[in-house]
Amino acid sequence: MRLCFSCDVAVVGGGVIGTSVALHLAAQGGAKIVVFEPDAKYTYASAPRSAGGLRQQFSLPVNVELSLYGIDFLKHGLRRMCEGVDVDTDVQFKENGYLLLATPDGEAALRENNAVQHSAGAGWITLLGPTELKARFPWLSTDGVAVGSFGERNEGYFDPWALLQAMRKGAMAKGVRFVERSVTAMRTAPDKRIAAVRLSDGTEVTTKTVVNAAGAWGGKVVDMCGEVTPLPVVPRKRCIFLFHAGVEVASDGLHPRPPENTPLTIDASGVYFRSEGSRNRFLCGVSPRPEADLDCDVDSLMDVDHDLFEDVIWPALADRAPAFEAIKLESSWAGLYEYNTLDQNGVVGWHPDVPNLLVACGFSGHGLQQAPGVGKAVAELLSLGGYQTIDLSVLGYDRISRNEPVFERGIY
Repeated sequence: MRLCFSCDVAVVGGGVIGTSVALHLAAQGGAKIVVFEPDAKYTYASAPRSAGGLRQQFSLPVNVELSLYGIDFLKHGLRRMCEGVDVDTDVQFKENGYLLLATPDGEAALRENNAVQHSAGAGWITLLGPTELKARFPWLSTDGVAVGSFGERNEGYFDPWALLQAMRKGAMAKGVRFVERSVTAMRTAPDKRIAAVRLSDGTEVTTKTVVNAAGAWGGKVVDMCGEVTPLPVVPRKRCIFLFHAGVEVASDGLHPRPPENTPLTIDASGVYFRSEGSRNRFLCGVSPRPEADLDCDVDSLMDVDHDLFEDVIWPALADRAPAFEAIKLESSWAGLYEYNTLDQNGVVGWHPDVPNLLVACGFSGHGLQQAPGVGKAVAELLSLGGYQTIDLSVLGYDRISRNEPVFERGIY
């Protein structure tokens, strides 16, 4: 049977961004909200396949502010929004921090970023020299490191699936409807306003407003609107590896194995790792080389780049944490990465050519941690007509039209 209905707000994409938008908007009350998500099991969703990190260590104040809202949401806001709902709001947040390392060439930038973070309210981000790093993290080799930046609190990693499911159940309890169909086309009026979304079964659903929260497929959703300013967001692939560290001390006799509360550590090379549970297991990854970072589809997720692990990640791991010289790779997977080709920052705001299309995608690896804040901001745009909590104007679509990128240093 074909669906036949109308709604006030049609959210295209039911991942963490779309679900957060729906939850925050439903909390305002009064709007009939429908989320269209064809992958109801989230088999190919980006967030559940990610490393689940949250940090305030960015260079743009707006990104710091989004993650400040995010940490409050994980600790308090999600529970408040789901009060009275039979949903588990414990997302297993491990407050182990982020540790960013810089060479002498990167030291000035890291210090400048730290000043931005403190000005935005994240005063718990501490700068540590090599001697302090060795004292705090005896497993760490500081060769070539000029300074480290460590989140003493309010940073770490959590279970993306738990967050997504809690927000989804909370939204549904507030009246949001989730429809397991894909949006395949838009019916537009002469002024380019979207009159209806067309679903994969041929049904048209009339709507007043469309929110594009389609993640890696956000560019394709904009393309459905015809000759309008395109959205430079494409699907890329990122691989994550799980390994076991079997030795307690490195062969040099100096560096112990990193503990189970190891921070999410980002080496100057871009290689990252963090602990995973309490059995000496760790997650790791790195962005692919530029020449290998190509647009992809879901079928490509079956192909994990093990050469990237052997040639790039493992050598960097062993250099930075010498006890990782002897490890066993146990598992690996690939996930979609919504890549904004203009500046690797999210795009949030009204489309300049389509009056009732609000875009919220292109977060380039930061969508999970920024989802709560983006959901709040989009809900305010829709219900109040402007930003009240976090001003995301700098991330607006107009920069796309002007081809004026807003660069973030903390892209990994």
